[in-house]
Amino acid sequence: MFSFCSSESAGMIMGQAQFLYDTAPDAAFGLAASIFADRDDVRIQMRDDAFDSGLVLRECASLHAVLADDPRPLGDVVLLDCPAPDGSGLAALARLDERAARSGAALVVSTTVGGLEDVFGCLSQSGAQILVNARRADRVIALGQALAGGRGHRVRELSDEDRLTLLRLTEQVHAISEKLERLSEEVDEAAVRSPATAFRFGDGAATAASPGDRLVRAARPALPDARLVRRIIHQRQLRARFFDGELFADPAWDMLLDLTAARVEHARVSVTSLCIASSVPPTTALRWISQLTEAGLFERVEDETDRRRAFIQLTDKACDGMARYFAELGKSAAALV
Repeated sequence: MFSFCSSESAGMIMGQAQFLYDTAPDAAFGLAASIFADRDDVRIQMRDDAFDSGLVLRECASLHAVLADDPRPLGDVVLLDCPAPDGSGLAALARLDERAARSGAALVVSTTVGGLEDVFGCLSQSGAQILVNARRADRVIALGQALAGGRGHRVRELSDEDRLTLLRLTEQVHAISEKLERLSEEVDEAAVRSPATAFRFGDGAATAASPGDRLVRAARPALPDARLVRRIIHQRQLRARFFDGELFADPAWDMLLDLTAARVEHARVSVTSLCIASSVPPTTALRWISQLTEAGLFERVEDETDRRRAFIQLTDKACDGMARYFAELGKSAAALV
């Protein structure tokens, strides 16, 4: 069940979120929204958020309207609510994912923890933002990200400086929404930071036999023993028994460790499992997964036996970094746990 801010609090969040739109000169003006939701109250809330964001409403209908024989053109931003998708709902979601990818529309999908695996499996082309148990503040932030840094030709592409500015502003909006929701005795999520420039792999990994020789990349060491990685993960989780877990929130590293252990164990990791491993709320974890995928550290792998499912694994780039990290620690790594 969704929990929403009061109208006054939501208005304050909206005012702060407007900064996100202002970072893109051609952000909200002249852009249209398509809204699909079977629940009347959610559809109305999405419509109001789109209006407040300066979007023109192109379509506001049930999810199954996506399967119409003669669908209307999609808006520049598409908001969709899919809490517990059935067979036809998944078909609609897959079709919408394809249409959004083809048109360049920015897709924002709300679901639940129970529906996450099915929804994630259907969204392989559009680069959709996925929100889990979304609050109004989550959708406002997602709208800001879609408008200021969306896909395709419909909204402008962000430079690296723009992206950093947008993510800092997103943090500020998250912080504001946390304070407002705590005043109304509702729990909020920790803000997401950008991992896009947080990792540097390959620097110092090349050697030269002599000054005149070309650099030759050193062979990658083996990944660490999975038992060691699992002990490190357990040690990190143990802190939450004695201190507030938010003090140590580091979802990128927690997910890298979990996927490293899974790689050694030849195990597949679902998106739900990875969200749990991150130790942050699912919507926050999904933002991290998206950013780490864009950074070239994670990759999506389709289930060959069930096309409706997908898994997350480390890329070769990430494996290289993790292997070299643990090799640098050497035998002292075991003494750390």
